[in-house]
Amino acid sequence: MRLQSLPNSGSTTPHSDSEPDSDSSNPNPSAPPDCISLLSDELLLKVLSKLPDRNQHLSNSLVCTRWCVVSGKLIQSIKLLDWEFMESGRLTFRFPNLVDVSLAHACIISERNSGILFINKFLSIHLSSGLFENDGVLISNGDVLDSEEVDRGVRIMVQGCRNLRRVVLMNVSEKGLSFLGEECDYLQEMELHYSGDLALPGIFKCQNLQILKLIGSISGVYDSVVTDIGLTILARGCRRLVKLELVGCEGSYDGIKAIGQCCQMLEELTLCNHKMDGGWLSALSYCENLKTLKILSCNEIDRNPGSDEHLWPCPMLEELQLRQCQMREKQGVRALFLVCQPIRKLVIEDCWGLNNNVFAAASIFSFEASLEVPLVAIIFQILSCWLVNI
Repeated sequence: MRLQSLPNSGSTTPHSDSEPDSDSSNPNPSAPPDCISLLSDELLLKVLSKLPDRNQHLSNSLVCTRWCVVSGKLIQSIKLLDWEFMESGRLTFRFPNLVDVSLAHACIISERNSGILFINKFLSIHLSSGLFENDGVLISNGDVLDSEEVDRGVRIMVQGCRNLRRVVLMNVSEKGLSFLGEECDYLQEMELHYSGDLALPGIFKCQNLQILKLIGSISGVYDSVVTDIGLTILARGCRRLVKLELVGCEGSYDGIKAIGQCCQMLEELTLCNHKMDGGWLSALSYCENLKTLKILSCNEIDRNPGSDEHLWPCPMLEELQLRQCQMREKQGVRALFLVCQPIRKLVIEDCWGLNNNVFAAASIFSFEASLEVPLVAIIFQILSCWLVNI
């Protein structure tokens, strides 16, 4: 605050505005003092971090350059939409404390001004006018950034954000995954899109990975190949996995067996729209510590599960969830129930082909098991079974 001096004559008349002022530090004496500018960056950071609404950080960053820099340090999660923002280095400079970064959307070359936005539970993309020219899929090879360009972006990101805990990548190669694992010691969760068997050897460097979502293909969106080779590499490289989700992955008995033998800490396994060969169910017995098994959006459970003598139950399994699955193949459903015999909770939701035979097969479970199906789903299943029987 600025003190106005009194004349030497002892008069109590305040200093006139027309007289020159010897203190020129404040060019506008009538303006209120800027007390916030006196705060240090550390103190200002603590004040802004106490705001209840996290979305207010964006508004705060527009106040001035200093607030923009300080507010950027509070952002820990971001979904990148513009790849140039990554290559220019502005991402890590603007947000140096990121722990959760999603790059999948920025890896897709699409028309940002398009009025068509496709959204599903795995990905959202802007559709262009040539979407019907990709042989039945929305994303072809030419619609995704090259692997080398993605690897360069990953290198830039990691050099500025070494404390990453979670990352979502698309079309990354073995080189990019290796660099990510070498530099980010705290990385615990990863989601991979459009990455096949050839990229998975790089995951050996991610020693502390605990949660992995591997999306080989999404029906009608894009298609890449993940087979038993990739699943075996994955199992040997990520031995500390606790949760694993396989979406649109091919494989068989060998791939699931490798996961069970190598990933001994695995507690939750999810298979969505799987393309497994017949007989994969019998490999689940190698998952000795598996507690939750989720099978989602599958056209078939197991087309050829084999004889009952090879279907050993998972000893620690507690819960089985079936959602939006075809259950018309009674042999595969029965084999699944044999493998999941120790469960105490059974969830069946929005499945097709549910009839009395399925409920009869469920009698193999212990008396503590409970069937949780919404009322709407029950009505739909009864109608569906009636049509099948006809």
